[in-house]
Amino acid sequence: MTTTNTHDTQILVDTEVPLVRIIREFDAPVEKVFRAHTDVDLFRQWNGPRGYKMDVPHFDCRTGGSYRYTHTTDTGFVAGFYGSFHEVRENELIVQTFTFDGVPDGVALEKLHFEDLGNGRTRLTATSLVDSFEDRDAFVASGMETGVNEGYEKLDELLAS
Repeated sequence: MTTTNTHDTQILVDTEVPLVRIIREFDAPVEKVFRAHTDVDLFRQWNGPRGYKMDVPHFDCRTGGSYRYTHTTDTGFVAGFYGSFHEVRENELIVQTFTFDGVPDGVALEKLHFEDLGNGRTRLTATSLVDSFEDRDAFVASGMETGVNEGYEKLDELLAS
């Protein structure tokens, strides 16, 4: 398999607050990277780890909208996620909640900031704030790194096509 990934994903754990910050650059204009996060047909193509089937029964990416999706493996493992879009500013910002079905009381507040670096490049900075350091550590230990890295590799491929 060929990948166009030329950038590393930084996953940073804050020591002061229960927050995870993910920073990734893409060789694509901010408009394309933003659209890949807000257009359900594009989002479905890249979000999550390789080898998982994605189902998106609901995706209304606008201020006041909401979403629900699941990732399913060939072995039958299902991971469901849902949340609300609190603010969506075109080509700039998405503020949303994020909840995993397996921990319905563990709501993360997420902020995705899209920065135009010029020359057709974009930096995405995503922060996830949770209720406690224990929840943050469980979030990081859950294997999210694999899903993030493989998802962004698929996003690189989608943006290059």
